[in-house]
Amino acid sequence: MYWYAMESHDIRRNLATEQYLMNNKTFDEPLVLFYYEGPCIIVGRNQNTLEEINQKYVEENGITVTRRLSGGGAVYQDLGNLCFSFVVDSDSESFGDFKSFVQPVVDALHDMGAKTAEVSGRNDILVDGKKFSGNAMYSHGGKTFSHGTLMLDVDQDVIAHALNVPEDKMKSKGIKSVRSRVTNLKPYLAPEYQNLTVPEFRDTLLKELFHVDSLAAIADKKVSIDDDDQAAIDKIYTDYYSNWDWVYGNSPEFTVKKRQHFTAGTIDARLLVEAGKIKNIKFFGDFFGPGDATELADKLAGVRYDKESVGAVLNSVDTQQYFNGIDTADVLNLLVD
Repeated sequence: MYWYAMESHDIRRNLATEQYLMNNKTFDEPLVLFYYEGPCIIVGRNQNTLEEINQKYVEENGITVTRRLSGGGAVYQDLGNLCFSFVVDSDSESFGDFKSFVQPVVDALHDMGAKTAEVSGRNDILVDGKKFSGNAMYSHGGKTFSHGTLMLDVDQDVIAHALNVPEDKMKSKGIKSVRSRVTNLKPYLAPEYQNLTVPEFRDTLLKELFHVDSLAAIADKKVSIDDDDQAAIDKIYTDYYSNWDWVYGNSPEFTVKKRQHFTAGTIDARLLVEAGKIKNIKFFGDFFGPGDATELADKLAGVRYDKESVGAVLNSVDTQQYFNGIDTADVLNLLVD
């Protein structure tokens, strides 16, 4: 194998690097990649981003959100998680055969003390029946990559908040994530491995995978990235992983129902969102106002369904004309939070 350990802690840049190496480099042997990043959520290619994340919590806690090329469900990662990716020729492995890809990692974890780690179900790795790794796969141009997570020491309290969306508020045809009982891998490792940092854990896995005592022994197998490569990676980062249209606008059409009672009346808003933008919105309720709320609905049509864009419209009009006695900020929080 060849190998590369990414220096970036930005999931968007790391996914861009993975995509670039897969599509633009030719290897006569498989390639294994390792990377880890700050707090982020990565949704699957076929998912509705807003349906998978707690947008308010994500914004308040500075969690990066992006979309990957591969399918599957949404995952939360932080600096306590290590990602791995195997890139091979498409004809060397059957698409969907996750076990063939991840078994070398499982074998290495067995050597590190996690004896009960096993591939389970469609694309998970479990330890004592609890999930610590989810995996996804993508093929293009005669190449396939299978990438996955390894939850070494992830803040699981954040997972419960960041991926918690009320099911009755939003409906779409996007592929829904299946929540599983998750755990960190750290307690299941042998004592001599339990205090490893994530980069130390990564380096130990590399040595286990290559059956060597030091990374120096496999220095000739390390992939190098030059300035031209980096410029191409930066373009992928801009065009895809940090691009609103890819992350949010690529979501399937969905409907949103938002209802709240205020002292001055109840607002019941029904939204149809397409390509991440409000296609149609209707207001119902017992609120008062001298103006017709359909005027506001018309102004919101075509606007990105995010707090900044909706807020810009609401702040450009006198919302008291439509919802007398209800603050603009409260209307905004109702519609978007």
